Amino acid sequence: MPNQPKGAIVGLGVTPMGKIYGRRAVDFAAEAIALALDDAGLSKNDVDGLLINANLPGDMDVRTQMVLGFENLTLVNVMSAYGSTAGSMMQYACMAIREGLANVVVLVYADAPLSPTRGAGQSYAGPHRFPLTGMVGLRAAYGNFGANPEYAMAARRHMHLYGTTTEQFGTIAVNQRNWAQLSPWAQMKKPMTLEDHHASRFIAEPLRLLDCCLVSNGAVAVVVTSPQRARDLKQPPVNVLGYAQCAPGDNLRTDRHPAVETGAKRSGEIAFRMAGITRKDIGTCQLYDCYTYTVLVTLEDYGFCPKGEGGPFVADGKLGPGGALPTNTGGGQLSGYYMWGFTPLSEAVVQARGQGGERQVPRNDFVLVSANGGILNYHSTIILSRHASG
Repeated sequence: MPNQPKGAIVGLGVTPMGKIYGRRAVDFAAEAIALALDDAGLSKNDVDGLLINANLPGDMDVRTQMVLGFENLTLVNVMSAYGSTAGSMMQYACMAIREGLANVVVLVYADAPLSPTRGAGQSYAGPHRFPLTGMVGLRAAYGNFGANPEYAMAARRHMHLYGTTTEQFGTIAVNQRNWAQLSPWAQMKKPMTLEDHHASRFIAEPLRLLDCCLVSNGAVAVVVTSPQRARDLKQPPVNVLGYAQCAPGDNLRTDRHPAVETGAKRSGEIAFRMAGITRKDIGTCQLYDCYTYTVLVTLEDYGFCPKGEGGPFVADGKLGPGGALPTNTGGGQLSGYYMWGFTPLSEAVVQARGQGGERQVPRNDFVLVSANGGILNYHSTIILSRHASG
């Protein structure tokens, strides 16, 4: 039987996403928080906790509290484990609420890397973002800038070890584009076929353009409180049953397979044990999908299939609409919008509430949420439920 919830999500705010110019990250953050508080039926004065997900430009810092006008907070921090931060923030928010250190905590991620003169590639890659001196400059000397080549090497290693194919990666991309066509928030609505995937240009072999996530301007905020207080608020509470982190790191030892064996395994084991459920109880997965490969390897490490069998597991389309394991039902970061770990978290809230409209899954009792940071160096897991108790 499920265990008692550790906290409850009562508000969700999602701004328009994509090529929205002329606004700073903090402007998006203010809008998302206002939307989330209105969604919950709360006011700014009810908030006594603020956790800010640091972004790459570094303009979402602790001073954001003053810009947003929050006063007398008993919990405030800026956190960063890259894309996995959303799960870590949820963990700390719930623990603070349970210990009486805060009552209503806002979690927010905002970014505005795109401009009319700077596209996705310039925003997240290039030598301006990476040190070029000393030993750490060796990778850059060989042209290894940003995440694309690192994830490409991980995907190639998986293909070498287990026979994983481009077609299997492409199936994930197509499934998520099919979901995106059902979501009003998604950036990418144009239908995609497997042939379209194969025809898209290589970014870093074996990863093609349609294997890679979007870059978005926008923000997402969620409001967390105690399960007891959640019962009296505006929205059906989404209860937090389990959470965990795992940071396997990468010490470059040759007896390890970094980015082929990820932190999803350990963090998943802890979160499922805390929640008191098993994988069979999960009705939908909202997984971090910076690349199609990330979805595949995460499913393996959560134990939905044995290690190395992720390719055949996804090949029948079970992740898409009507499939046996609906995954990334808003289009994910590949076709929906890119807000780091807040992309899967926001869609998980929608599904657990039963507010997905055309994309609503039939089994929404328990939702698995993953977040990933670095080159699969950091991982966090959250298990959400529409049930208040076992």
